[in-house]
Amino acid sequence: MIAVLQRVSHAQVEVDQKIVGKINKGLLILLGVCKDDDESDAKFLADKISVLRIFKDENKNMNLSLQDVDGSVLVVSQFTLCGDWRKGRRPGFQKAAMPEEANRLYGYFSKLIKGKNIPVETGVFGAMMNVTLTNDGPVTFVMDSKEK
Repeated sequence: MIAVLQRVSHAQVEVDQKIVGKINKGLLILLGVCKDDDESDAKFLADKISVLRIFKDENKNMNLSLQDVDGSVLVVSQFTLCGDWRKGRRPGFQKAAMPEEANRLYGYFSKLIKGKNIPVETGVFGAMMNVTLTNDGPVTFVMDSKEK
């Protein structure tokens, strides 16, 4: 499971010109579910992300977590994170999970974050989405559950 975390002051996702998810201070998480992922991958990332100290304290040091700053999360599914771009000019997506399983694990990951008393908004799985954000920093991390 691959997650791109972007610390934001604002983020929203639209489907068919309607806002379906919107947050202020927190994290926009683009989540790619690969075919060899399972619940343990979702749990590992949810546990790590919920306590990751990437928000500024009073001294402007990254010392605070989502929970410390009362931040929110916007989770957007993005199967292209599982793409393989190394050969040829068109990426291959053989590593991406099948849609039904990817949607299940995407929902499970979101539920785990919510279970940590962090407000969660989501996009619409499989939809064409427009994502808008104001990156705070910018601060961006790429996490892969297989790189524990």
